[in-house]
Amino acid sequence: MSTPTSSAADRSRPVDVDAAIAKFRAATSSDMAIYLTSCLHCGQCAQACHFYQVTSDPRHTPALKLRPMLKAHLANSSPLSWIGLAPKLTEADLRASEDQIYDTCTMCGRCTQVCPMGIDIASIVAISRQAYAAAGLGPADLMEAADASRDKGSPLGLTPDKLEDRIEWLADEYELEIPLDKKQADVLLTVSSIETMKYPTSIVAMAKLLNHAGVNWTFSSKGYESTNFGYLAGKTAIARTMIERIANAAELTGAKMVVIPECGHAFGVMRFAAANILGRPLPFEVRHITEYLADLKRQGRLKLKPMTEAFTYHDPCQISRRGGAAGEVRYLFDGFAEDFREMTPTGNFNWCCGGGGGVQAMGRAADVRHKVFKIKMEQVEATGATTLVSACSNCRLTMDESKAHYQWPHELGSLVEVLADHLDDAGAIAEAAE
Repeated sequence: MSTPTSSAADRSRPVDVDAAIAKFRAATSSDMAIYLTSCLHCGQCAQACHFYQVTSDPRHTPALKLRPMLKAHLANSSPLSWIGLAPKLTEADLRASEDQIYDTCTMCGRCTQVCPMGIDIASIVAISRQAYAAAGLGPADLMEAADASRDKGSPLGLTPDKLEDRIEWLADEYELEIPLDKKQADVLLTVSSIETMKYPTSIVAMAKLLNHAGVNWTFSSKGYESTNFGYLAGKTAIARTMIERIANAAELTGAKMVVIPECGHAFGVMRFAAANILGRPLPFEVRHITEYLADLKRQGRLKLKPMTEAFTYHDPCQISRRGGAAGEVRYLFDGFAEDFREMTPTGNFNWCCGGGGGVQAMGRAADVRHKVFKIKMEQVEATGATTLVSACSNCRLTMDESKAHYQWPHELGSLVEVLADHLDDAGAIAEAAE
């Protein structure tokens, strides 16, 4: 198995090692230092990593991703540093480990589940990417996607004008109300440009679901892109800009709820990191679309007709394992999905799609992504279901590409689209009239 390698252009870029070291040291709090120095070198994390699972390459042992940050830390704090003998982090160290930090880590957090010390390797990788980006390293296509987010509004070039055009087209095509820039709304719904540009029926599905439930909601041209490639690339200024746009849009419209669409890292960043990145509390709640739909179901506002087709569900890592929403999806299935078949393992222990954390956007990582998808294929086939549903457009795109690569005959679907296809509008109207 060949390891993803940097292009000649990547290798020719100058590397600012001092900038990387400064980032590492600034982020090494006492808690983080405990993580860095607590590894037992037991290797259990390797068995939990999808990249190690499909390659058997010891370089993909998650614990090895601690080494660059650990080396920067020990060079300044170990006893050897007091006499000037501690090894220094070098350009060679950074270049040699770049693919471990970017190409073969989706920050899925599965390794932490089995770590006897509970080391949050995903968080360390996120910090490491900030250091590598500061040094001038990182896959060029991922960095370009982050820059496009800042300059054009989204990583796929979904500008405010294109968003308006796309929403107008979808509203006309499906004879559906899709509000944009409503002056006052209770809920601000965001988009992933993957959905808008590649899976537009997902936008239609969310609009149908919220309209069915009678929600006062809107999209905003001031802040719409939830996918935060600044965070994924390690470019902190861009990460902050993307968060500020959504926060400002919510405050402008008076929304007390920001709903993240089918995108895993978008949910994790906005729900758990945004307030810390902005340095202030968010004056609104953040919910993933699956959580919000579960809330509507509990309130009796989401009426569904039974789904009889057999299907299984892929748990996106940032929504289920790291986001805590695995149970909400099962609640949506309860009383609705008559032939839902769980994978093994499932829920918080499910295997990653292989494209999270920005890996999907890295062309040089395509080969290893496809190999990881074999795990998902085996999981699905073991259930006997022919349809695989997920609630993350990045997972969907990753799996769609690998499905085409292997000519896998199973169907891939979106959770919101499945739910929208089974809305019981007649039942909702009848209940409202009572």
